[in-house]
Amino acid sequence: MSSREGFRYTSSGLTTGLPCKGVISPSISLRLPQTATYDVIVLGAGYAGLIAARDLATSGKTVLLIEARDRIGGRAWTSEIDGYPYELGGTWIHWNQPHVYREISRYGLQNQIEQSQDYSRGFNYCSLNINNVSKKIDHTAEEILFGKGVQIFCDVDGQLGKTVIPFPHNPLFTASARRYDQLSVGQRLREIESRLSNEEMLCLEAFLLHSGGGTLENMGFLDILRWWALCGYKTDGISEFGLSFKLKCGQTDLELKIFEEAKGCESLSYAFDSLVDAVDDNGRLVKVQTRNGLIFQAKRVICTIPLNVLHSVAFSPQLPTAKVEASTKGHVDKATKVHVEANGPDLRSWSGVAYPNQLLFAYGDGMTPSGNTHIVCFGADLDVSFQPEDIEKTIGAVQRFHPMDIKQMVFHNWAKDEFANGSWCMFRPGFSVKYLDALRARHGNVHFASSDWALGWRGFIDGAIEDGARAAYLVRAELNAAVLLQYFLSAFELLGQFPRTGDYSWLFVNKCRMLD
Repeated sequence: MSSREGFRYTSSGLTTGLPCKGVISPSISLRLPQTATYDVIVLGAGYAGLIAARDLATSGKTVLLIEARDRIGGRAWTSEIDGYPYELGGTWIHWNQPHVYREISRYGLQNQIEQSQDYSRGFNYCSLNINNVSKKIDHTAEEILFGKGVQIFCDVDGQLGKTVIPFPHNPLFTASARRYDQLSVGQRLREIESRLSNEEMLCLEAFLLHSGGGTLENMGFLDILRWWALCGYKTDGISEFGLSFKLKCGQTDLELKIFEEAKGCESLSYAFDSLVDAVDDNGRLVKVQTRNGLIFQAKRVICTIPLNVLHSVAFSPQLPTAKVEASTKGHVDKATKVHVEANGPDLRSWSGVAYPNQLLFAYGDGMTPSGNTHIVCFGADLDVSFQPEDIEKTIGAVQRFHPMDIKQMVFHNWAKDEFANGSWCMFRPGFSVKYLDALRARHGNVHFASSDWALGWRGFIDGAIEDGARAAYLVRAELNAAVLLQYFLSAFELLGQFPRTGDYSWLFVNKCRMLD
């Protein structure tokens, strides 16, 4: 089946909509009457929502999964075209990302892991086009060039940042981390500019823009430092953990396994093509209303709506000021990701950097069944007028890396996506200290889960799974506590000593988790 989303360009022109196994049809399947009260409603069927829905359904809770798109996956989805999987969003995984690897192991997909890079054939070099000066360097020289700049950038304490972020999954643990949260990427670059050559500085800028998808001044330094810490405080760790390994079956296959396990419990209902407009929590039950006029209710809601569009939903009671401010400001990542199928095998071992350019980095990422090279290209929010649908500009940006015969291009414009308004998460300066705790906090009977405010691999698939599992655990504990509470209330009622009103279960969670 095909999703309405995504774009494909061939010699025949630009078309909208891409094939995706994750499209759900029929779009609505309700195991309970529409007027029934579910245990939990989960908003969003990306990784965070899928994990939350599965974990709750497999523990016996009645779950309704509501998704605005026509497919599962959110910001991580696969389109298989002519027998080759193109990852339109989140792609790379690693066994040192604990939450995603748990899922890979759970579903026996270890043999589906493959390496993106293959430095054994064709044009085995990196093309640099820096300020319109072009040259070729081998991949060893490429690693040294970028490695030097990134290490100097991150080594703020003479110990590779280890005293600032000693625990990568708790990035605000130290006072120094909180201070560095106020620093922008651009400010940090100015602190170290005397230690780098002009070429080294420009290559470092390109790398940082490619990593964060924003601008040098609106990207927070601490988010880069956090990623560096997660990758073992080393540059080659960034390549290995974040850009090297992917699932040859595609992310959508893993997502489908999660979804199908939840469906198999026979306690999961779902409604796709259903954009949530309003969430109303009366203190006992939560009502959810969709744009297409559906109304459901549940004891709890887990909201996985991305940070940059969370404020578009009407919550009652109104969300706390900090949550609203955080969503209105949003994260800054407006990265462009474009897949290119280039004629022949020559570019399989090639990489390219072009700066300034609408697209900054490109890598050989695989071979299509027709014997052509798959190249993935990334750009940042440098030219607000650039949209990848402008095919002439996009082709020009690709050709600046290296001359190639383009057979097709495949992409999703995340910056214009009404359900995301951006790609992976990159915080602004000062954002973590001011808003992270508020984003993670519950609001009455509504819990929040997203890769956008995960503690570990925030902005990665692993972070989405981490936070979806966290929310599911908390909600399951509360619902289990409510069962115990009901026994107490019934006993008190029989004795005429306690009114049967309200929902007090969340007050008892810490005392009752032994039920889980």
